[in-house]
Amino acid sequence: MANLAFCCAHCNAHKGPNIAGIDPNTKRAVRIFSPRTDEWASHFRWNGAMLIGLTPEARATIVVLAINDPFKSAARQALMDEGTY
Repeated sequence: MANLAFCCAHCNAHKGPNIAGIDPNTKRAVRIFSPRTDEWASHFRWNGAMLIGLTPEARATIVVLAINDPFKSAARQALMDEGTY
């Protein structure tokens, strides 16, 4: 169980066995963000309900996990509007 990390079912289903993805900016294959070894604030920032990748690893992670999927972003925005996110 040491290799498990908390995530929502949506992200987990998209991640699957992937340990890498394509950075949409550089079109290069890069490893995805590791919550155990990478510092979140160095890789990501929020722009409203949209997560912005600051590094190739972060951008690839956003794509692989479909983090900015319109349904998920709308749900995040609703929670932000309620003050619960």
